[in-house]
Amino acid sequence: MYVIIGLGNPGRIYRDTRHNIGYMVLDEICKEYKLKSHRDIGPSQIASFDYSQSEVFLMRPLSYMNLSGRAVKRFLVNHDIYDYSRVLLILDDINLPFGVIRLRPSGSAGGQKGLLSVIKELNTNEIPRMRIGIGNSFKDAADYVLSPFNKREKADLPFIINAAVNATKSFMDDGIDLAMDKYNKNILEN
Repeated sequence: MYVIIGLGNPGRIYRDTRHNIGYMVLDEICKEYKLKSHRDIGPSQIASFDYSQSEVFLMRPLSYMNLSGRAVKRFLVNHDIYDYSRVLLILDDINLPFGVIRLRPSGSAGGQKGLLSVIKELNTNEIPRMRIGIGNSFKDAADYVLSPFNKREKADLPFIINAAVNATKSFMDDGIDLAMDKYNKNILEN
């Protein structure tokens, strides 16, 4: 079993913002596997499908980004998942240039408050994650992450999201190390 968790903020007002790129990747996976809708389970939306003889849960916390850890912990505990090597968090990162994908098996939150919430709630930083760079051309970080992508970024976004979907599959097929070798790069420079 795998659990793929896209971090973001719920609600139409946040749907197309930089902070919601984790949600956008899950949306693309749902589209590819023709998953019609998520079903609400507690403080999250869940979809599931079979992939290479494994059940995959797609989880979208419905709490706001900074409280994501509560929903993640509740889902994992309710499903008796304590081996986080088969869990992948997908989130935005203002410390990476736009278009960069960076997978890691563990590490600090690096200032990302959704990831920090997950690390605190699970009491470990040993959680695989995929950070997707959203750039850092801002004066106020909060305003920046909660703003929509600009016109140029919107044109490139499908390539980045597609690469993130493929990196997610590689994580499930090959493990985190090979996925890192294949996808830790700037998608827009290839």
